[in-house]
Amino acid sequence: MHYVIIGNSAAGIGTVEGIRQVDTEGKITIISSECHHTYSRPLISYYLQGKTDEQKMKYRPDDFYSMNKCEVMLGKTVKAIDKTAKSVVLDDGTMIPYDKLLIATGSTPFVPPFEGLDTVENPCTFMSFDDAKALEQQITCESRVLIIGAGLIGLKCAEGIFAKVASISVIDLSPRILSSILDEEAAGLVQAHIESKGIRFLLGRSVKRFDKDTAVMDNGDVVSFDVLVLAVGVRPSTKLFTDIGGTVGRGILTNTLMQTSIPDIYAAGDCTESYDVSCDQSRILALLPNAYRQGECAGINMAVGNSNENSIGIKEFDHAIAMNAIGFFGLHIITAGSYTGEIFEHKTSDSYKKLFYKDDLLKGYILIGNVDKAGIYTALIRNKIPLSELDFDLICEKPSLIAFSKKFRTEKLGGVV
Repeated sequence: MHYVIIGNSAAGIGTVEGIRQVDTEGKITIISSECHHTYSRPLISYYLQGKTDEQKMKYRPDDFYSMNKCEVMLGKTVKAIDKTAKSVVLDDGTMIPYDKLLIATGSTPFVPPFEGLDTVENPCTFMSFDDAKALEQQITCESRVLIIGAGLIGLKCAEGIFAKVASISVIDLSPRILSSILDEEAAGLVQAHIESKGIRFLLGRSVKRFDKDTAVMDNGDVVSFDVLVLAVGVRPSTKLFTDIGGTVGRGILTNTLMQTSIPDIYAAGDCTESYDVSCDQSRILALLPNAYRQGECAGINMAVGNSNENSIGIKEFDHAIAMNAIGFFGLHIITAGSYTGEIFEHKTSDSYKKLFYKDDLLKGYILIGNVDKAGIYTALIRNKIPLSELDFDLICEKPSLIAFSKKFRTEKLGGVV
């Protein structure tokens, strides 16, 4: 049995470990366009800050590939999949046959067609370790940095380089920062915290055109810069799959076994859509732990039936929700689920909590500052636990296991009282 994995990040690594739970001898080939040992992408901003180094960024030990009997092809890009011949074609023309294929191609930066962008010297994106290294080479203590995009990527970039540059300005078309994960009030609190460090925001604005080292805004204002970072957003990398007629929405569509619409092809990670139990719909769940769990699930299911060495059955990726856990300049933020229904809100001088509930279920939450016990809220959403079965007032104010009924604690938590 030959398993081929396109991608070397969390989803790909999860797939390897899933396969090896079932099949210890099948051939595994990992193909990655990057030249690095597997690493944790969320750490690239901490690399720029000097809080970590290349060795500590590694997602698995140096001997991971050899211990798992993997052939690794780094710096190679898959250009096409031949679903009939069951092979992948590399950029150098090499054809690699597969019995089972896993697509874990992640996402790529979205770069709008700005007028004059070609006049800017070395514009940067901020998605990969190579991006971080390229940015590190450009900045100096005198650099004026302009970041286009006030989402997670743009703001983590700002935090990463903050102490190494003269100034940072952030432009976003949205009237609030982190618009994909925060509502207006929560975004305002986080923005004030970041602004207190000296970062400038230009929100509800867009760039009309670039002219070398200046950005001309839609209102005629001009912003000068030395280094430009494009962090407008990302798009799932689905082209390999759409080229062979695979079913794709915003991402590659999979079932709970991580199977795609094409036999013997599986997909996992940020290039896929999965079912979100908090909103009862398929959506992209771009989070490293989700990517790993999807990959592990895919790996087990790819290998089940191909080995007599293990009695593990099929595995499902379910109970998934959209979730983000992040911090900026010491301020911690965790968000999860969907923001629909009635609201419980609580604010103190150093924390903010908003819970969303509907139809006797917790649907989502936003926590800023004090994020303790977030796992309790997450469990309520994932497992669709009826709020009527617990002390919801206590859960809102002081989340703890005591808010759950004794019956629930006995059934789910082994009798914890």
